[in-house]
Amino acid sequence: MNTPSKKTSFLVLVITALLCSRAMFVFFNDPEGPNLLIVTVMAAILYAVSLAAYTLSSSKITDNLKKLLLSVAVQILVASIFYLFLS
Repeated sequence: MNTPSKKTSFLVLVITALLCSRAMFVFFNDPEGPNLLIVTVMAAILYAVSLAAYTLSSSKITDNLKKLLLSVAVQILVASIFYLFLS
């Protein structure tokens, strides 16, 4: 199985952090819509948390794809928790 390289994994984490952040702020009932600065800061927070999960994942997980999927799941979970606490 082809596993993504580290650069590709980090790029996927950035893109999913932006998407999760944007999706989280779209669900708020704000007539002006989400602010770009706020979405970017939340994406940076999500990326930092998922990067920590990616780098600190167990040494038993040697496959980069499994680490990437774990990190994306962490991003979705953290975005959901932030949404529940902020709404």
